[in-house]
Amino acid sequence: MVTVLVPSALRQYTGERAELRLSVESSLALAELLDRIGQEFPAFNRKVRDETGALRRFVNIYLGGEESRRLNGLDTLVEPGAEVLIIQSVAGG
Repeated sequence: MVTVLVPSALRQYTGERAELRLSVESSLALAELLDRIGQEFPAFNRKVRDETGALRRFVNIYLGGEESRRLNGLDTLVEPGAEVLIIQSVAGG
Protein backbone atom coordinates (compact mmCIF):
# COMPACT_ATOMS: atom_id res chain seq x y z
CA MET A 1 0.00 0.00 0.00
CA VAL A 2 1.20 3.52 -0.85
CA THR A 3 -0.49 6.56 0.68
CA VAL A 4 -0.61 9.75 -1.38
CA LEU A 5 -1.45 12.91 0.57
CA VAL A 6 -3.37 15.34 -1.63
CA PRO A 7 -3.23 19.11 -0.92
CA SER A 8 -6.52 20.94 -0.51
CA ALA A 9 -5.99 22.84 -3.80
CA LEU A 10 -6.06 19.52 -5.72
CA ARG A 11 -8.79 17.68 -3.81
CA GLN A 12 -11.50 18.84 -6.18
CA TYR A 13 -9.80 16.56 -8.74
CA THR A 14 -9.79 13.50 -6.44
CA GLY A 15 -13.41 13.54 -5.34
CA GLU A 16 -12.43 15.67 -2.32
CA ARG A 17 -10.17 12.93 -0.99
CA ALA A 18 -7.28 14.10 1.18
CA GLU A 19 -5.58 10.70 0.91
CA LEU A 20 -5.34 8.19 -1.87
CA ARG A 21 -4.33 4.65 -0.99
CA LEU A 22 -2.96 2.54 -3.80
CA SER A 23 -2.31 -1.14 -3.49
CA VAL A 24 1.19 -1.97 -4.73
CA GLU A 25 2.98 -5.30 -4.48
CA SER A 26 6.47 -4.07 -5.35
CA SER A 27 8.33 -0.83 -5.95
CA LEU A 28 7.28 1.31 -8.88
CA ALA A 29 8.48 4.56 -10.41
CA LEU A 30 6.81 7.77 -9.31
CA ALA A 31 5.65 8.26 -12.92
CA GLU A 32 3.88 4.89 -12.79
CA LEU A 33 2.22 5.84 -9.52
CA LEU A 34 0.96 9.09 -11.06
CA ASP A 35 -0.23 7.14 -14.12
CA ARG A 36 -2.30 4.89 -11.85
CA ILE A 37 -3.84 7.89 -10.10
CA GLY A 38 -4.48 9.50 -13.50
CA GLN A 39 -6.44 6.47 -14.67
CA GLU A 40 -9.02 7.11 -11.97
CA PHE A 41 -8.66 10.90 -11.80
CA PRO A 42 -7.57 12.25 -15.23
CA ALA A 43 -8.09 15.91 -14.26
CA PHE A 44 -5.76 15.45 -11.28
CA ASN A 45 -3.06 14.12 -13.59
CA ARG A 46 -3.40 17.15 -15.89
CA LYS A 47 -2.97 19.49 -12.92
CA VAL A 48 0.16 17.69 -11.68
CA ARG A 49 1.91 16.97 -15.00
CA ASP A 50 2.23 18.86 -18.24
CA GLU A 51 1.52 17.58 -21.75
CA THR A 52 4.99 15.96 -21.94
CA GLY A 53 4.40 14.04 -18.70
CA ALA A 54 6.86 16.15 -16.67
CA LEU A 55 5.89 17.52 -13.27
CA ARG A 56 4.57 21.04 -13.50
CA ARG A 57 7.05 23.52 -12.08
CA PHE A 58 4.70 24.58 -9.27
CA VAL A 59 4.14 20.99 -8.08
CA ASN A 60 6.55 19.32 -5.66
CA ILE A 61 6.37 15.70 -4.60
CA TYR A 62 8.10 14.44 -1.47
CA LEU A 63 9.05 10.88 -0.59
CA GLY A 64 10.58 10.24 2.81
CA GLY A 65 11.02 13.98 3.32
CA GLU A 66 13.04 14.37 0.10
CA GLU A 67 11.78 16.33 -2.89
CA SER A 68 11.51 14.05 -5.94
CA ARG A 69 13.49 16.37 -8.20
CA ARG A 70 16.47 15.98 -5.87
CA LEU A 71 16.14 12.22 -6.06
CA ASN A 72 15.53 10.67 -9.49
CA GLY A 73 12.57 12.79 -10.53
CA LEU A 74 9.71 10.77 -11.95
CA ASP A 75 12.02 7.73 -12.05
CA THR A 76 12.26 7.76 -8.24
CA LEU A 77 11.17 4.39 -6.88
CA VAL A 78 8.21 4.33 -4.53
CA GLU A 79 8.25 1.36 -2.18
CA PRO A 80 5.22 -0.36 -0.66
CA GLY A 81 4.38 1.36 2.63
CA ALA A 82 5.65 4.74 1.42
CA GLU A 83 3.91 8.02 2.03
CA VAL A 84 3.94 10.45 -0.89
CA LEU A 85 3.25 14.12 -0.19
CA ILE A 86 2.18 16.39 -3.04
CA ILE A 87 2.58 20.13 -2.54
CA GLN A 88 1.15 22.60 -5.04
CA SER A 89 2.46 26.14 -4.82
CA VAL A 90 -0.29 28.70 -4.74
CA ALA A 91 0.42 32.29 -5.74
CA GLY A 92 -1.78 35.29 -5.57
CA GLY A 93 -2.15 38.68 -4.16
